[in-house]
Amino acid sequence: MTSLFDTPSGDKPLAERLRPATLEEVVGQSHLLAATAPLGRMLAAGRLASVILWGPPGCGKTTIARLLAERVGLYFEPLSAVFSGVADLRKVFDAAEKRKQTGRSTLLFVDEIHRFNRAQQDGFLPYVENGTVVLVGATTENPSFELNGALLSRCQVLVLHRLDDGALEDLLLKAEADLGRTLPLDSDARAAMRAMADGDGRYLLNLAEDLAMLPPEPVLDAAGLASAVQRRAPAYDKDREGHYNLISALHKSLRGSDTDAALYWMARMLEGGEDPLFIARRLTRFAVEDIGLADPQAVTQAIAAWDVYERLGSPEGELALAQLVIYLGTAPKSNAAYMAYKAARKAAKGTGSLAPPMHILNAPTKMMKNLGYSDGYKYDHDDPDGFSGQNYFPDGMDRTRFYRPVERGFEREIRKRLEYWDKLRMKKGG
Repeated sequence: MTSLFDTPSGDKPLAERLRPATLEEVVGQSHLLAATAPLGRMLAAGRLASVILWGPPGCGKTTIARLLAERVGLYFEPLSAVFSGVADLRKVFDAAEKRKQTGRSTLLFVDEIHRFNRAQQDGFLPYVENGTVVLVGATTENPSFELNGALLSRCQVLVLHRLDDGALEDLLLKAEADLGRTLPLDSDARAAMRAMADGDGRYLLNLAEDLAMLPPEPVLDAAGLASAVQRRAPAYDKDREGHYNLISALHKSLRGSDTDAALYWMARMLEGGEDPLFIARRLTRFAVEDIGLADPQAVTQAIAAWDVYERLGSPEGELALAQLVIYLGTAPKSNAAYMAYKAARKAAKGTGSLAPPMHILNAPTKMMKNLGYSDGYKYDHDDPDGFSGQNYFPDGMDRTRFYRPVERGFEREIRKRLEYWDKLRMKKGG
């Protein structure tokens, strides 16, 4: 019997109408659903373990959970962490325990599971352990950051992929078949539409439904599509994993001297709303960590670009950051100073409180002179070479080479100086 509140299938949103009816219809996630993949193996055995589905929006997490329950014959209990609290959880667990007594198990699907606090997450543990529920949690955030270690140890984390270009085109073809018409887009506009979706199948289908209301003529090119629809902001959370992933991509692109890639990642961050001053700080760090004395001007350029941005603000000041990225990307690279400092710190921790040798200690009082302070010190400027070759390491510690400049950029010249001083030191017996 049809209820007055039932929605006719033709009135449902396109994304809902095209929601897969079987696991075989799910696109883009064969690495999890194929016969030899983790979920495929579980289904073949007829038994599901608790899992966390981690992936971007619109990749099929909710659909997969529902279809898993149907395939294995579990009662599907959906719950949203955004709208649920402790009382809702108690009701769900009580109902699941009653079903268990009648011989039917429950698949508890928790959307946005990372929204539950630590105490609420702990509340799942006994029910997962005793088999009252098979937990399937969905999250767009890195589970290792957002979920309790105790909960993670009882669940297998499965990573869903953002839908690639081929999967998005498959969805578009299905949408056009359902709509009964071809969208008024040329090939470039069609590619631009898939790019706008940014791997989100649900967004793509909603966009297709909007475009289906346009007349068949004129056929839109990429520029026409951009003017016809609201452009989607890139997925980027400044306090979440995307923040760390993109700044890592920027840093490593610079380290690999791929200037164009570095410009792209910085642009992605700025388009996503990142604080430009955070980028300026990270670029300054790069200048001293990965370039150092291979190009001593790198840190000067970094401070200058930072200062320019603070004076001009956005968007003009962003050009200074772009110029800095180009400078850093094309500069010779060396982490010799960074490694030297790390090695020196390790030696300092390992040698304890060794005192400096007496000959390099000041002797401002007569008593200190009588004790031998400053005795035997050689003033380097008085030496014909401007270099005495004396030992400046603590007594009881062997001379150690911490700084090893590379044969690149300005450090090539520094290396020559160090080799010259090494020869003089040997000659003078230092």
